[in-house]
Amino acid sequence: MHYIYLLKSNKANWIYIGSCLNLEKRLLQHNQGKVRSTKSRKPYQLIHHEIYNNKTDALKREIELKKNSSKKEELYKQLKLK
Repeated sequence: MHYIYLLKSNKANWIYIGSCLNLEKRLLQHNQGKVRSTKSRKPYQLIHHEIYNNKTDALKREIELKKNSSKKEELYKQLKLK
């Protein structure tokens, strides 16, 4: 199983979108400051995740959310984030 996930920083008003194979391990890495792109805004809480059968589908969804603001806004609206 592959995942896409959204993390919300408890320190700043910031949401991170990522993908991984092991969600628990990846969340721990983010909160331990082992991920360069997120270490300055830790700690994080997991606010959403989606499960995919393969890496290709998960990466497509991650890219869709990162590059398509309407898809991201649609998801944020569903999650009542903005």
